[in-house]
Amino acid sequence: MRRTIFPGWLLPAALVLPQLALTVVFFLLPAGEAVWSSLTRTDPFGLSSVFVGIDNFNDLFADPLYVETILRTIGFVAAVCVISMGTALLLAVMVEGVVRGRGIYRTMLIWPYAVAPAVAGVIWLFLLHPQIGLLGRWLNHNLGWDYSLNGTQAMLLVILASAWKQVSYNFIFFVAGLQSVPRTVTEAARMDGAHGFYRFRTITLPLLMPTVFFLIVVNVVYAAFDTFGAIWALTQGGPGKATETMLVKVYRDGVINLDLGSSSAQSVVLMVGVIVLTAVQFRFMGKRGK
Repeated sequence: MRRTIFPGWLLPAALVLPQLALTVVFFLLPAGEAVWSSLTRTDPFGLSSVFVGIDNFNDLFADPLYVETILRTIGFVAAVCVISMGTALLLAVMVEGVVRGRGIYRTMLIWPYAVAPAVAGVIWLFLLHPQIGLLGRWLNHNLGWDYSLNGTQAMLLVILASAWKQVSYNFIFFVAGLQSVPRTVTEAARMDGAHGFYRFRTITLPLLMPTVFFLIVVNVVYAAFDTFGAIWALTQGGPGKATETMLVKVYRDGVINLDLGSSSAQSVVLMVGVIVLTAVQFRFMGKRGK
């Protein structure tokens, strides 16, 4: 392997410095501020704060509503991951089987990834709103569809909207993973009599597992952090608290209710949870790769 050797340290430092500056300013400093705020209690106007240690965390986990929010978020994240990854894998396999127009199908399936989460929420609102939605009005008249009053329907709606937004991202990686599967292996399996789903389950899927584990990590982070826009545009966490995930609760408590200490503590809990889950997934993926 060819190595690049720089004549000194100034040029490497200059190349790395912009990225380091962005990381410090936009990631490390806000994270440090959130950790400090989680250990204090601030008045609603932000004029004074008192150090209270872990009291904010104790209050959080003593609140049954927060525990319900954690469980609701876990269910939401799991549903988004399963639906978005399962749909993307199915579409990728179907597109790989197309002989003509494969590039057109790929392009059309990738387009939704360019849609912002909030815009995706508005699209689904105009589609399934019980009064003005193209499909929602029919569902309301015939099946009693009204997600503004039914918590189960509201959760189903935000899951579908969030999963739809992520299907394109997963599709890109699954297509790349399928293209990396050696043709000789699949042809040998076909000659041995392995066909259809059996060949996919025993040959293709095991070879796709590194991609699957990577996408699990990415989708968990997406569902935990990047779905706020879609949820807020559709339901704002309602009806009641039926669609209030941990991220929505952080926003509601911190920005609307001005409870900065509790909101910061919730941010730290969410950040630690995602870091731990990501570390576990990467470690497991590293063992699979050996």
